[in-house]
Amino acid sequence: MLPRPRRGDPLWIWMLHGWDVFSWAIIGLLTLITILGDVPAADRYGSLALVAGLGVGYAVVRTRPGNPVRLAYGYLVLLILVLGVLSWLRDGFGALYTVTLAQFVIFVDSLRGAVLLSGLGAVAITVGGAAREGWSAGTLTTNAVSSVAVYAVSVVIALLTPRALALRDERARLRSRLADAEQRLAEAQKRQGAAEERERIAREIHDTLAQGFASIVVLAEAARAGMADEPGRSAQQLQSIERTARENLAEARVLVGSAPRDGVAAGSVAATLRRTLDRFAEDTGLAVDAELPDVDCDQPTRIALLRCTQESLANVRKHAAASTVGVVLAAGPEGIELEITDDGKGFVPGAGESPPGGGADGARDGAVPAGGFGLDGMRRRLAEFGGELTVTSSPGDGTRILVTVPATGTPADGPLAEAHLPAGHLPAGHLPAGPPVDPSRTPGTATDGQV
Repeated sequence: MLPRPRRGDPLWIWMLHGWDVFSWAIIGLLTLITILGDVPAADRYGSLALVAGLGVGYAVVRTRPGNPVRLAYGYLVLLILVLGVLSWLRDGFGALYTVTLAQFVIFVDSLRGAVLLSGLGAVAITVGGAAREGWSAGTLTTNAVSSVAVYAVSVVIALLTPRALALRDERARLRSRLADAEQRLAEAQKRQGAAEERERIAREIHDTLAQGFASIVVLAEAARAGMADEPGRSAQQLQSIERTARENLAEARVLVGSAPRDGVAAGSVAATLRRTLDRFAEDTGLAVDAELPDVDCDQPTRIALLRCTQESLANVRKHAAASTVGVVLAAGPEGIELEITDDGKGFVPGAGESPPGGGADGARDGAVPAGGFGLDGMRRRLAEFGGELTVTSSPGDGTRILVTVPATGTPADGPLAEAHLPAGHLPAGHLPAGPPVDPSRTPGTATDGQV
């Protein structure tokens, strides 16, 4: 038995069920005409009884749970008998066969059943009409021709319906596959999001807490070593330890969401970087040559520039053995550029091996560990802004870190661009170097490229 149409079913299935509903509207109209019209009593009551019995049978099939096949076939047998008797009782009632054609498809479970039962319906109205009009060759032929024509339509309907059902089932399978694919995609995106969040948290911890703890360890070792000979210097280092610990606590609260992120890199980017450089010079005793004009940028960009500066200075502290660090900040047509240079040992960017005696992060001979987590974290952080990181270095020639972050609202190219820069600035791409990195000094000079 053909189930009631569902959303997404082909139009043909909806048309069949619509035809079924329409057939009962016609039957109801004929019943009303029978009641109100001038019909002999025997024909009137006989017609009404047959239609009532057919209606009860239809209601039983439609409301019976599960709609068993035998019950549906029983109803169709009843329909054939009613059509035959009505064709015998009333003139023109053979047209009900045409009206009820859809039922011969809806209430069967096979093409053979639909063809056979609709054929029996055609025979029933032919025999009923001939019995009412008289058994003559002409009458029988006329009734047979009209019945066969309607039966041919019934066969076409029975042939098209399985194709419509196959299309419906195929669509159902496609919808199921699409739903499965969407679920798998959602799960994959969830896993990717979780992995990206873990990576982001790891990067934040590395750039904040881990660097702070490393600074505390270095300062504590220096303070302990100098307690006897340089008590003033040791006291200053203990104050730096306290300050760093408090900053780490504030960073931890930001990471766990118990403190607003607005407190990170508060104020202008120049002031933020200046505080960081002053602390670095105080803790390490290195000379810091900084050119930090006031550059307008948003909070996320300030944080990114701060983290890159902190990571670069941490690498200088741990690996470079430098005496001077240069930091230059500038804004130009392409965005904001931050250059950090040192005159330390340098290294070979991209060298992944870590020979004996290398740095804790795998550095072989210089300022930044080749392939270390810090550089990779800086690249990923800048990539979120469409920024780039370029590392230029070679053994013995120091290291140059260039950070480029696109910024909205920067001056356009042309003569007016430089006019908009604060005093002491050069346009982006023409940053004055701090301690020089001379690429021509040795063939080992290398650039790790851009993200």
